[in-house]
Amino acid sequence: MEKTENITNEKKDTDPNAMPSYDDVYRTMLNDCSSLIIPVINEVFHENYTGKEKIVYSQNEHFINRQDGDLEKRVTDASFTIIGIEAKNYLVECQSNPDSSMLVRIFEYSTQIALDEGEIEGDELKVEIPNCAILFLRSTKNTPDKLRITLNTPGGSAGFDVLIMKTQEYTLDEIFEKNLYFLIPFYIFSYEAHLAEYDEDEQKLQLLKAEYARINDRLDDLCRKQYLSTYYRKIIVEMTHTVLKKLAAKYENIRKGVQSVMGGKVLEYESKTIYQEGLQKGRQEGRQEGEIEAKKRLSRKLFAAHTNVLTIADLVDATVSEVEDWVQPEAT
Repeated sequence: MEKTENITNEKKDTDPNAMPSYDDVYRTMLNDCSSLIIPVINEVFHENYTGKEKIVYSQNEHFINRQDGDLEKRVTDASFTIIGIEAKNYLVECQSNPDSSMLVRIFEYSTQIALDEGEIEGDELKVEIPNCAILFLRSTKNTPDKLRITLNTPGGSAGFDVLIMKTQEYTLDEIFEKNLYFLIPFYIFSYEAHLAEYDEDEQKLQLLKAEYARINDRLDDLCRKQYLSTYYRKIIVEMTHTVLKKLAAKYENIRKGVQSVMGGKVLEYESKTIYQEGLQKGRQEGRQEGEIEAKKRLSRKLFAAHTNVLTIADLVDATVSEVEDWVQPEAT
């Protein structure tokens, strides 16, 4: 899953009213709820990170030479380093549908990342391939648990596995037991094959609504126990609605039903908590104008999560013009 562009033509076709893609949701979760990726890494790679480790994101744009002489810019979903007892590099892509070029892209991404961070020692170039995985939003019984990339070189063969995480295989209880809150926005994919049926059958629709009411209640409980920040909860809920609008675009009863039971609006206590979290973080980082910086930080995060400017201004107690100035880099 990537965006590509030939840099000989920088103009992009953009539609400000276009519905966000699953890629957008994935990147928003990574940007705004970055620590939630750690339990995913634990699950996929069988690591034992505590969640207190530092995550350092790498650049996500790489330029690849093509045979016609042009350079093509590729935007990866996520390449980052987790710094714990040791530092490990990861590349985790999100894929809604498998395609024949997927392994080629993983190879391109991983080798370019390795080259970007490689070192020349004397007459030797040393590179390190990141740990690679793909988050599949859709899967079947034939979807493998891992893929393989093999390099045959004059010095011998080498290879590495690309691990697969299948979101549709996780039950709601497993998601919460394993702290896989990152997967919640994509949970509706588990019902994709039956959306028409649920949309037409009131009894089944009520079951789906009850399932999402459980999600909402469990997220609230995590916030009360301070296991999850209120801001993270807000992003999870907003991204859940974003995926739902796209996947269930033809099923109005499902969209309205789920939204009615799952936090469609930010409650007053939530907006205050979100603001205080941002304010505290700004001051902890030693900024001279902690309050303004907190407002800027929160405004940009909310805007990146597709919250409109009027709502943001109300949440951070600022004027619309101030918010527009603060989010301008994201808007361009």
